[in-house]
Amino acid sequence: MEQLSLSVRIRKFLEWPFWLSPIWALLAILMYFFAGPPAAISVGICLVVYLGAAIFLYYRQRPRIAGELLDFATSYGQVQNRVLREFVLPYALLDLSGNVLWMNDELLSLTGRDKGYHRSITTLFPEITKEELPGKDMQTECTVTYKEKIFQAAMQKIVMKELMPENGASQDDYTAIALYLFDETEVTRLGNEAEANRLVFGVLCLDNYDEVVEKGDDLQKSLLLALIERKINRYFSDVDGFVRKTDNYNYFFLIRKKSFDELEKERFKILEDVKAVNVGNESAMTISVGIGFGADSYLENAEAAHRAIELALGRGGDQVVIREGYNTRYFGGKTEKMEKYTRVKARVKALALKEILSSKEAVLIMGHKIPDADVLGAAVGIYRCAKSIEKPAHIVMDAPPEAIRLMVESFTKNPEYGDNMFITGRDARELVSDNVAVVVVDTNKPGYTECEDLLRRTNAVVVLDHHRQGRDIIENAVLSYIEPYASSASEMVAEVVQYFDDKLRLRPREADALYGGIMVDTSNFLTRSGVRTFEAAAYLRRSGADVTRIRKMFRDSMEDVRAKSAGIAAAEIFDDAFAISVCESEGLKSPTVVAAQTANELLSVVGVKASFVLTDYNHMIYISARAIDEVNVQLIMERLGGGGHLNIAGAQLPDTTVEEAVQLLKDTIRIMKEEGDI
Repeated sequence: MEQLSLSVRIRKFLEWPFWLSPIWALLAILMYFFAGPPAAISVGICLVVYLGAAIFLYYRQRPRIAGELLDFATSYGQVQNRVLREFVLPYALLDLSGNVLWMNDELLSLTGRDKGYHRSITTLFPEITKEELPGKDMQTECTVTYKEKIFQAAMQKIVMKELMPENGASQDDYTAIALYLFDETEVTRLGNEAEANRLVFGVLCLDNYDEVVEKGDDLQKSLLLALIERKINRYFSDVDGFVRKTDNYNYFFLIRKKSFDELEKERFKILEDVKAVNVGNESAMTISVGIGFGADSYLENAEAAHRAIELALGRGGDQVVIREGYNTRYFGGKTEKMEKYTRVKARVKALALKEILSSKEAVLIMGHKIPDADVLGAAVGIYRCAKSIEKPAHIVMDAPPEAIRLMVESFTKNPEYGDNMFITGRDARELVSDNVAVVVVDTNKPGYTECEDLLRRTNAVVVLDHHRQGRDIIENAVLSYIEPYASSASEMVAEVVQYFDDKLRLRPREADALYGGIMVDTSNFLTRSGVRTFEAAAYLRRSGADVTRIRKMFRDSMEDVRAKSAGIAAAEIFDDAFAISVCESEGLKSPTVVAAQTANELLSVVGVKASFVLTDYNHMIYISARAIDEVNVQLIMERLGGGGHLNIAGAQLPDTTVEEAVQLLKDTIRIMKEEGDI
């Protein structure tokens, strides 16, 4: 169509003298009337001569011009073909299926193929699959590699409408794909080099400095600290890092990204190296490391490192926490945090809590979904704190599970506490405001709370928990008291109660609830029971807690006993060390509690290092994980999105069947064993 248009234009250009003939004729007529016949005859003669010359030139020059145009078109096509063939970029034409139709010299030279190569482009560049070819999108891009070179492959559809007949043929029959390869090897190398030399910020802290140092003499203390400092300095200097001591137990360091990758590949062996230092000290020194990178500025990376070290200490220490942008990774954390005998922190937190509650009009208290005895005990303790300073208080609990129903009824049926001690989440949403404090107990994950909306509707959130922190934490807490070494949230609240107010006196039923929370979380003081656990229990006994009354409230139903026995009988020993079982939830009022009890019982089996019991409840798979001392089940549950403690942990898996959850658990254990985390 373009060639036809061009020929028409050329023909019209050659014929333009003929179009002037009528003007000459009109001029001759005018001359006849105004100047006379002689003048008209003169103009007529000129017209005849003009037409004769025009006709002669037209028929003489037309073949010559057509030939020159043909020569130009031929030369132009040859030049165009040569330009495409000798194009400096590797270039090819493909059909819509990805088969090679034609390659230029550069691509032929790169691939070492000949002109007759018409196989699929995937045979040359495996990255260019059919999914990567242009489909609905006219243009696509992908990265390919060939002989240690990196290319950006740009592909574009070309529709050759000039060749299409006018009978409605399919456009796909006249469509090809143009492939261009842009060499980005050097750009990628420079980018990788810049990435490798990017600075990574980190903070290192000696976790138990005071506890370890105070037990030794001056010579032993100096030698221990000198050896540890030497190990830390050598560890970072070996990877060309910069490290400086900021105070007795804190260090700041800078390393390159490539050095960080080396340390991460070795899984930060400094954790074990420091613990191995022994100069006669009774307990090993442990360290925590917080690392931050991936942000756009050095200041943001430094802040990320400090948030990472706070998270590491909140999780119990003896670990490395890495914050890369919005992602968080953990290494270590295989040992239990040393229990601190001092109660200074508990007293400080109790006074801070009193100040916060005193400044608010009311208090709302909530724990995690499907509350247990520990949630109830801790909530009742905070309830009494609020009442002691004459603040209205309510415990948010939609439907008490069967496991704590009797304990809850001991309050709801007692006229001393009134009908509004326990309220639903719906009622709590109507009460909450910036003048209402929300206290969260026994969880630090917003998604696990009884009513997550409350956290966003107030500026006064308090968190008291004994679980190690994970990726998802309550960010807007004005007071956060998290002690992973504590046996239970009830133990922590029992200590807070003692320092909250001199006039505060627990009532016997309140002491029962707190004591019951400690009993359940420690399996009757068999696990995670430290000196402060028994001190808290002693305080509660003095406050009127009755063990016999508590045991009656926590007795199991016959259905629970049968389900527990069936779960134990159906247990599978995986990898000669892990007991895995499924507890049926049908007919049980508190299947998650039964699953936890079953997991505790399985630890009594010889050779079992950890137990995992799964139950399907409310379209969610709940996993209860237990261990004695050889396996850190908290790390395993974190891989599944849960958390907890070293020997007591759990996870929740939505949109998963029991069979899929069991297989996922097995795969996770297998992978962690291969990586050395178990």
